[in-house]
Amino acid sequence: MRDLVVSLPTEGLREALGEVPGVEFVDWNLDGPAPRERFDIVVPPYWDGNKPLARLHDVEARLVQWQSIGYNGAAKYLPEGLPLANAATVHEASTAELAVGLALAAQRGIPDFVRDGETQRWDQRMFASLADRRVLIVGYGGVSQAVEARLAGFETQITRLARTAREERNLAGEVVPVRGFAELHEALADAEIVIVAVPLTKETTGMFGAAELAQLPDGALLVNVARGPVVDTDALVTELQAGRLRAALDVTDPEPLPADHPLWGCPGTLITPHVGGDSTAMLPRMVALIRRQIAHLQAGERPENIVIGDWAE
Repeated sequence: MRDLVVSLPTEGLREALGEVPGVEFVDWNLDGPAPRERFDIVVPPYWDGNKPLARLHDVEARLVQWQSIGYNGAAKYLPEGLPLANAATVHEASTAELAVGLALAAQRGIPDFVRDGETQRWDQRMFASLADRRVLIVGYGGVSQAVEARLAGFETQITRLARTAREERNLAGEVVPVRGFAELHEALADAEIVIVAVPLTKETTGMFGAAELAQLPDGALLVNVARGPVVDTDALVTELQAGRLRAALDVTDPEPLPADHPLWGCPGTLITPHVGGDSTAMLPRMVALIRRQIAHLQAGERPENIVIGDWAE
């Protein structure tokens, strides 16, 4: 049996994988001609977006292993019929950590106290708790379930919302109710904190527009760790500038957020530069996923996480 040929975009990823029996690792970050005519697995670079996928039209490949959970726009550049697997299991924990961290920081006034510290200002004042708050989690995939698990110790009241209403078992093993998108407006009206972790689709683009934001109670906090276009930026800026809502955003529309964009100056706003999945947890979990995909191919099995195309072998 021939060795599998797997392309890797960075030296760090190759070093972390080490030697794998029956596998030839090849350096290729898709920024130039392919070093081989055929690959079993191609791992594109993490930061370079979808456009490098167009280079796969010049090679034969069996599987593209994406390094993000989100893959919106990838199909535009991917050769027709080439399966792409996303990085489910890699980023959920880190993204959930940041979502909860943003909510906690915004609730307890951490950004204000950091600014006070820069000027050696001692100003005791009270902020809202995370405890006892009504939290609406929008989307109920891996990230949202990880968010729920991390909120378990904060004594919040959680409502779950997803495309389809259902009952589902959460990470604690409990069967919990999940409401459908049709109930979004009603759910927003009762929410003090909204954590958004939906995939970007035609249905979710602009999901939080002026009408939806208007449903939120005064002082509510919107946490977005999904994708920027899920929220209508202009509508959000209007609410923030009025001081009616607050926001903690790891994603924005546009990205990168220009230095002169009004979001930067909005009161009650905390922004991080789309770093939800970027932590020390990423590399070992990405390595584990690639190793599992290699093992699947060596065993003649279907790979995990295929989200574009299908596996015909």
